[in-house]
Amino acid sequence: MVESVQVIGAGRVGSAVSARLRERGVALRDGDEGAELVLLCVPDAAIAEVAATVEPGPWVAHVSGATPLAALDPHVRRFSVHPLQTFTRSRGAEQLDGAYGAVTAETDEARALGFELARTLGLEPFELRDAARPLYHAGAAIASNYLVTLYRAAAELLAAAGAPPAGLVPLMRRTIENGFELTGPIARGDWATVDAHVRAIRAERPELERVYRVLAEATAP
Repeated sequence: MVESVQVIGAGRVGSAVSARLRERGVALRDGDEGAELVLLCVPDAAIAEVAATVEPGPWVAHVSGATPLAALDPHVRRFSVHPLQTFTRSRGAEQLDGAYGAVTAETDEARALGFELARTLGLEPFELRDAARPLYHAGAAIASNYLVTLYRAAAELLAAAGAPPAGLVPLMRRTIENGFELTGPIARGDWATVDAHVRAIRAERPELERVYRVLAEATAP
């Protein structure tokens, strides 16, 4: 493992990464202090521009799940580690604990360093091909971003029914704890209940009918 890192970017991911490296005894350097690794924790659109400002020599890596390694040109000592996790500024390094980390590299040395960095951050590393990034990132977006969409849609329906939307949170957590075991009318083949859902949604929140229908079709065995 490198003993010194320059973290560029202090957003949600960068602040958590810096805090974890500090916890693990890794020296955090400024740009003029000669770090062994420059880790870019900047927005995807800024990676190529920022990478171009780094003098060649140290390892250079980014933490994006969607951005290819070519964005790190002209650097050849390069890799990426993407924490498969969602982050918030209100929490710290513990957000990394137990998450997986996608490592993309072009050489054995870079791969080994990427895996070691991931473990230092508290991640469970796995290798990800550069060409597979769009598919991988789409899956991550569905699991994280669309969960927010699902909660908002479900919360609207509960509120319209006079029920507390906060009651959905324990339900969603238990579904995860139960290994995503499918229950409810679709699992039972109770399409009469599903049709009743559609009629009620059409009457109260018609803008959500299409969402419900698409999800029902995708959920059906």
